[in-house]
Amino acid sequence: MEIPGLGPVVDDGAGWYRSAPLPVPMLGGAPCEIIVEGYDEDQRKDDFHEAIRTFLALDPSVLTAAAPSIFAYYRDFMSAVAGDDDTAWDVKIDGPGSVLDHVQLGREPIVTRDQHVYVSLECECDWEPEHGLQLVFRDGRTVTKVGPYDGHLT
Repeated sequence: MEIPGLGPVVDDGAGWYRSAPLPVPMLGGAPCEIIVEGYDEDQRKDDFHEAIRTFLALDPSVLTAAAPSIFAYYRDFMSAVAGDDDTAWDVKIDGPGSVLDHVQLGREPIVTRDQHVYVSLECECDWEPEHGLQLVFRDGRTVTKVGPYDGHLT
């Protein structure tokens, strides 16, 4: 089967499709396997196509624009663990300009629908090794959720 914007995809047996590795400009051209959930039963597949095309056209500036929100997540987390003796949380970040230096961006964006079509990216981050960081792009366009990875889109 083919999904426009991704080319041939493979069904994983659970109704999810996985693309071959594709370069994602926003991630510095890193090859990513795009996962698509809920595509077969969706009545508006063009929304998926548009979100995929838009996401694959993003450049790193979208991450720079999200840096203040990512830094706010870092600050909130560090406030929550203040006074804890675990040195795993001993991460010092000066501000939004350096927060992305402490994020390891995911390589398996998941495209799914919940009213809108969203692209969810699970990332690792130095300050929260257990739950990491989730970036959600509404319609593949703009980061609309930043926080610990919980699988929720909004």
